[in-house]
Amino acid sequence: MTTTAPNSSSRGTGLIARACAEALGTLFLVVIGLGVLIFINPQAVPVPAPLASGLAVAAAMLAFGYVSGGHFNPAVTVGHVIAGRLKLADGGAYLVAQVIGALAGALAIYAVVRSVPGITDSRTVFDTATSGFGTHSSFQVAFWGVALVEVLGSALLVTVFLSATARRNPARVTAPIAVGLTVAVLMQLGQSTGNLAFNPARATASAIFSSSWAAGELWLFWVGPLVGAAIVGLLFRVFGEPARIVESGNGDTDVADEAADDEEVPDDETGVGAEGISDASVPPVEPAPEPEADPARDFFDGKRR
Repeated sequence: MTTTAPNSSSRGTGLIARACAEALGTLFLVVIGLGVLIFINPQAVPVPAPLASGLAVAAAMLAFGYVSGGHFNPAVTVGHVIAGRLKLADGGAYLVAQVIGALAGALAIYAVVRSVPGITDSRTVFDTATSGFGTHSSFQVAFWGVALVEVLGSALLVTVFLSATARRNPARVTAPIAVGLTVAVLMQLGQSTGNLAFNPARATASAIFSSSWAAGELWLFWVGPLVGAAIVGLLFRVFGEPARIVESGNGDTDVADEAADDEEVPDDETGVGAEGISDASVPPVEPAPEPEADPARDFFDGKRR
């Protein structure tokens, strides 16, 4: 009997290809998320901005997730690294790609804003979609309130992502829908408290094209999501799937026991064919390779002796 390993089509995908997929997916999210929020109009844009962002995440995961895992968010990537599902070096490449993709998406929206007659200050327009706290929050939410929402919201998002994509989850094929819906409901809360995106790459992109105050507050929209992601990543490392893992081509991981189950096995376990002749052409099944050394995993698990 032959079984097919999950994500087998993405094994062997290079880091450059995965980083490009992350950049393209993040660009798509920022173009939709910022564009709909900036040009919000019940007649022209009947879909609310939070729902549009959630649908964009689901679509991007379906389009590019098989290549890179579909993070499109530094918080999600950090959660994967700390949970042991992604190498530290790959995680760094993902973060750079996500920021580049977000900046390219924001630049595209900025060019559209500059083309609108009557708008003399494009940066002020971007202020309406940029994360902020205190006087720059629509409800004047204080610093500590916005920080709490960022940490909690990002933690919930990373929890859903790691749970929905876990190898032992029988419904993992619906992960894009679960993550997209989570983004939609969180963005509804984030929009009302300070245009929070729970995505440091998107927050950076919008801040670059906003007024000067946005750069001074940007640090919070990196620290908050990454703290929430780190907490969840540690919990998944301790209570999640087994730590003995084998890296797959798209940065995801397979449990070694399950990887062994996915190998092709002859119909007759004795090695004898249907006519009673020993089938010497069937090569022995190689044991699963030992995982490569990973600085992130060694740091959080402790140095092995």
